[in-house]
Amino acid sequence: MRKIFVTGIGTDVGKTVVSAILCEALHADYWKPVQTGSFFSTDSDKLQKYISNSKTVIHPESYVLKQYMSPHAAAELEGQHITLANIIPPATNNTLIIEGAGGLMVPLNDKEFIVDIIIKLKAEAVLVIQNYLGSINHSLLTIDALRTRNIPVLGIVFNGPSHKLSENIILSYSGLKCLGRINKESVINKEIVSKYAALFKENL
Repeated sequence: MRKIFVTGIGTDVGKTVVSAILCEALHADYWKPVQTGSFFSTDSDKLQKYISNSKTVIHPESYVLKQYMSPHAAAELEGQHITLANIIPPATNNTLIIEGAGGLMVPLNDKEFIVDIIIKLKAEAVLVIQNYLGSINHSLLTIDALRTRNIPVLGIVFNGPSHKLSENIILSYSGLKCLGRINKESVINKEIVSKYAALFKENL
């Protein structure tokens, strides 16, 4: 089973949309191990609305927490304790797209972080980057964190309005492949996701 972990340089940079595009391009399954903010919605629910193919299976989360905050904090409020041992990948023979929560160093508890899920699953990473003041620093720190842990990186997806100076520095420093770019879309739906899936497919 091929495992691709979608992580980002921070929160709300477009991981769910990228996960949907990868699922659509590869007809892959989807799994969000740790979901916070379920009081509002879940990323699994969003993904269901974005997918057109009939092969993608959306697997249930290991942890679902209502509050929109760091997993360790949300779990404490709800009397739960997240452990890496309880984050077990679903049984499937299909390629599995795994979506993280926030960035790599988001804590699951006082000792384990999102990055530890990637290591446990022996997954390759896709890094989602959105341009903002400070995003170069966040991007390069994230890339270094992946590399120091010997996590293979499939490539980078840039999400939002293009900023060539920032993108060029990140790509030059990292030597990583750009899997694709997502424009600022007024709406995300099945048609938009299918459009990008066709563009990304050859790089996957």
